[in-house]
Amino acid sequence: MLQLLHIENIAIIEQADIAFEPGFNALTGETGAGKSIVIDALSAVLGQRTSRDLIRTGSDKAFVSACFTGVPASLTGDMVPEPDEELLLEREIYADGRNLCRVNGRPATVTQLRTLGTRLLNIHGQHDGQQLLDAEQHIMYLDNFGRTEGVKEPYQVVYQRLTELRRQIQTLQMDEAEKARRLDTLRYQINELEHAELKSGEEETLNARRSFLRNSEKFISAVSEADYCLSGDDNGDGALQLLRQAQGALAGVKNLDENYGELFERLGAVYSEIYDVADILRERRNDFEFSPNELDEVEGRLDQLYRLKKKYGPSVEDMLDYLERCRVQLNEISEADDTLIVLEKERQKAKKAADEAAQSLSDARRQAATALSEQILSELRQLDMGRIRFEVAFREKPLDESGMDEVQFLISANAGEELKPIHRIASGGELARIMLALKNVLSEQDQVSTMVFDEVDTGVSGRAAQRVAEKMARISRRKQVLCVTHLPQLAAMADTHFSVEKGESGGRTYTRVNRLDRGERREEIARLTGGTCVSEVMLSGAEELLAQAETYRNSLL
Repeated sequence: MLQLLHIENIAIIEQADIAFEPGFNALTGETGAGKSIVIDALSAVLGQRTSRDLIRTGSDKAFVSACFTGVPASLTGDMVPEPDEELLLEREIYADGRNLCRVNGRPATVTQLRTLGTRLLNIHGQHDGQQLLDAEQHIMYLDNFGRTEGVKEPYQVVYQRLTELRRQIQTLQMDEAEKARRLDTLRYQINELEHAELKSGEEETLNARRSFLRNSEKFISAVSEADYCLSGDDNGDGALQLLRQAQGALAGVKNLDENYGELFERLGAVYSEIYDVADILRERRNDFEFSPNELDEVEGRLDQLYRLKKKYGPSVEDMLDYLERCRVQLNEISEADDTLIVLEKERQKAKKAADEAAQSLSDARRQAATALSEQILSELRQLDMGRIRFEVAFREKPLDESGMDEVQFLISANAGEELKPIHRIASGGELARIMLALKNVLSEQDQVSTMVFDEVDTGVSGRAAQRVAEKMARISRRKQVLCVTHLPQLAAMADTHFSVEKGESGGRTYTRVNRLDRGERREEIARLTGGTCVSEVMLSGAEELLAQAETYRNSLL
């Protein structure tokens, strides 16, 4: 369960610590005091999407932490709780959009927080009633209740195979004129690319050769002059001959003094190095043997590659890949008739498998629908809707990812009225109770230990409000319940009651969350009943409401 929620700089809440208890926890307060901000903070620490607008004005970050106790390791996966089974979730939200999350002090991602959040706590808000009006959501509710994933996942595998086969068949199916046009295009493109005799890396080699040919005179002049300087000619000695002469001049004294011997050796080393350089220069001179038309040929080839690249790809490698794809397509289209026969047989097998899997899924849903209807009706009778009729209607549709079923919840709220879609007849109060019943039924299917209800009592009053309060009390005997409410009946039924109050100090708005004792609860419930003008009669009525609620809670023990 949720033991402690700590909030810093969330909207108008500068700082708050709320120690929740087992059972039924209620939060009340004036409209705009900040009750829903508490739920927003809780959603944030559970990894839900937030906005930087949530950060209190003047602060550069907001911080929320939530401590859960009694958390079994099976719910947390790799995020193992501490030995005392406490789980601490933390989230810092920065004005620049950054998020810093931790689980038991270890760094975590927002996604990890969200995954844990779905296992720890279920938040039911006012907008959930609108989801109930959307018939497309009904199949999701039914699948969640019936736990149909064991038959739904195999169906989706075979349906995806069927979809892929249909795509392949559609690709190959074309009229004869279109087929002829496509074949002509492919043959022309293949012929043009094959005739070009493309080679990987060819363009880089050609660009380098063109640069050389364009600057050949400079290269020839430079290499010739360097060769003359090193090797000389018939009219003069080069550096090599002069170095040899210098070394010879020292030959007679190299053994008389070790210093001259060292110089002799160094001249020999220099001579060897320069001899190698001169040899390389002579090889380079041989490279200058090219035909006068070579530059034109290189330019022509590069121009051809440029024109081909504009049609088939940005590089020679891309054009070679395109050529291979064209060959594959040509082969596929040429053999399309034979391939279509094979694919059609596979499609028929896949369709049969998909139909069977879809029927199995539909059977599972229909079985779940019967149980869901019975449990929903049982819940609604406890919520003062004894004459209501509820049914899950099925209609077959062409196969898609969800199967063969269109599912819609139908109700009749009054005796003698026919069953109709929820959105056509349900009032706000009826929607709230139907959604509460649905949430309660679905919660029995999961291991979530805490349920949060954020002002779900809209449109509920009188006897219906009392029934909702009693239902909350019954739920709270097996799960922790947190409820933001305006109804005195719900507030009175709570085991623990918090008041959310807004005030001003120093020109700033602040929100405080206070736990109420019995006397303070009586005053708060009287305020919920009569507004600002609280009379002794209202206080007496509030006391009676508290006493009745206590009697009812004791009856549940």
